[in-house]
Amino acid sequence: MPRSSRRPNLQGRLVRLHLLVLCGMTVLLVLVQTAQLYREARERLGERALTASRLVAQLPLVVQGAQAGTQNPALNVQVNRLREQAEADFIVVGNRAGIRLAHPLPERLGRPMEGGDNAAPLSGQEVVSVARGSLGLSVRGKVPVWRGGVPGSQVVGVVSTGYLMPQVWHLVQGALVSLLPWFVLALALGSAGAVWAARRLRAEILNLEPEQIAALAQQQRAVLAALREGVLAVNAAGEVTLSSARAVALLEGGAAPAPLATLWPELAALTAPHPPARVQNLEVPLRGQPVLVNLEPLEGGGFVAGFRDRAEALALAEELTHARGFVDVLRAQTHEYQNRLHVLSGLLQLGRSEEALRVLNAEIHADAQFRQLLRDVQVPRLVALLAGKRERAQELGIEFRVAEGSALSPVWERHADTLVSAVGNLTENAFEALAGAPGQVTVLIGEDPDGMQIEVEDTGPGVPAALSEALYTQGTSSKGEGRGYGLHGVLTRVAALGGQLRHTRRGARTVFQLSLPAPHLPAPRPVVHGGPP
Repeated sequence: MPRSSRRPNLQGRLVRLHLLVLCGMTVLLVLVQTAQLYREARERLGERALTASRLVAQLPLVVQGAQAGTQNPALNVQVNRLREQAEADFIVVGNRAGIRLAHPLPERLGRPMEGGDNAAPLSGQEVVSVARGSLGLSVRGKVPVWRGGVPGSQVVGVVSTGYLMPQVWHLVQGALVSLLPWFVLALALGSAGAVWAARRLRAEILNLEPEQIAALAQQQRAVLAALREGVLAVNAAGEVTLSSARAVALLEGGAAPAPLATLWPELAALTAPHPPARVQNLEVPLRGQPVLVNLEPLEGGGFVAGFRDRAEALALAEELTHARGFVDVLRAQTHEYQNRLHVLSGLLQLGRSEEALRVLNAEIHADAQFRQLLRDVQVPRLVALLAGKRERAQELGIEFRVAEGSALSPVWERHADTLVSAVGNLTENAFEALAGAPGQVTVLIGEDPDGMQIEVEDTGPGVPAALSEALYTQGTSSKGEGRGYGLHGVLTRVAALGGQLRHTRRGARTVFQLSLPAPHLPAPRPVVHGGPP
């Protein structure tokens, strides 16, 4: 059986720990209370003993016996009678020399008093002490006996009234017994409170055990470390309580805990007035660079922000667009070639070899014509893209043309990625603009000393007037949610090269125009003449 299954659950452990602490505190309280009761009992018995000794020291028979310094049976009888009335364990009367004149045990009369605490009363002082005498350890109250019973005169004896320590402990025990129900009640209430607190705490932590919480914390650290996005957790007070390693890198070392206004003032300004709602792909500047932020509100206030560099997101979107375009092209090519092979196969099976040859020659001629139109476009990847788009257009039933005279020199190979991305997006948008209806899409490519131009023209209905102004804004699209990133990405890349992207309506056709300035060629290295052979 696993170790975790043998351990009690969190509620059981909390109750046991609480009861252990409560019992320890109860024992400590009993010890403190016992010490206090013992001290109070000893003081109370000391006062009683001192009071009894004062009364006995004033008796004429005691004064006379102490002055005489000799034993008197009547004195012992009277003192013992007073002892019984005072409920004392002993009352001893001694003379100036400390010899017993009265004692509860007759056989101990005439012997010296024990305990060593007669110095103070024989010097005229009253004293309460704890000492061990012939009867055992006791609390004693001792007063001097004055000659003639006149205080301040000569001390002629001493009276000692005492209560043995068992009587002290008997008083303490009685007091503790009276407090016992309260101790039991405190334990019962503490136990009930422990059970309630344990259940409340377990409910607050979603009925998870400590081992499960630790495992979740480790998994959370691993997830944050594996994320390529930056993640920040912000509480209701605007404090960043959690940050992933990627977030720390994007924030240039800023990590939790810290105020959001210090780490990212722009995001703090957007979220400070009111708790943010759920937002996707919100563009927020960070250190002057745009990033895309996703906000997820938390219950009780605060939010979690996931963010990534916009350039990375656009690059990923372009990669996905290219991959989707290549898949569409390959599928179209496969579909078209299968259709052609089926036609040729059928004609050959029917014995119409001449017709099959004519079909094959027509295809070869069409391909040759298309390649002839692209002979002066010397950017191989762009040529390959246009060839694929031709196959895609045939599948969609669209006439796809490359304008005669299109040309592009090899110097533009350095911008092949941008050109492929731009032409791919523009032609695909033109195909979608026709919405499956027959139509025509024409691509014109040209260059001059100032740069190069590309036009993609379609016979579709054109850009809706409501979208014309914000057509290149991220997320703007007439095709539904999740679209509107292609043109924005193209514009971003073209603008980075100093180019322009615009659209217009030319008669019944929609034209997208892309222009790039001539690339800066590296200066030729100087040729040195007349050097050594």
